[in-house]
Amino acid sequence: MRHRSRPGAALILATVALALGAAAPTRTVTVTVTDLRSAKGVVRACMTTDAERFPRCAGDPASYRLVVPASEGSLTLTFKGVTPGRYAVALLHDENGNGKADRALGMMPREGFGFSRDAPVRMAPPRFADAVFPVADSDQKLTIKMRYML
Repeated sequence: MRHRSRPGAALILATVALALGAAAPTRTVTVTVTDLRSAKGVVRACMTTDAERFPRCAGDPASYRLVVPASEGSLTLTFKGVTPGRYAVALLHDENGNGKADRALGMMPREGFGFSRDAPVRMAPPRFADAVFPVADSDQKLTIKMRYML
């Protein structure tokens, strides 16, 4: 059964502000990514409010996406102009830069991955509800540990 999130007060206020002609306030979400094993390739990040499209964000025009060069150890990602709401972040350390999550034996990830709130992975990507965090009255700072299976 899929969990549907209900809009929070901040989202309702932003919607009312838009309806009244005022610009909705935006925020910055800063993500510190730790435990990167190499500087090979890029780190791909997507942030979405859509539980049905998490973790890939495919087809979500409202998602926020970043692609930055990888660096060994840690790096910082900054999502700017974020509309208040409930979001989840998914990361991929695309070491060979081919734009996809490579797998071994058809299912085990070969490259690094991470999720907001360091959501647990149990034989499949985490649920949106396990990775979701609020963006409301202030900028947000998150830390996500990159994980590698191989």
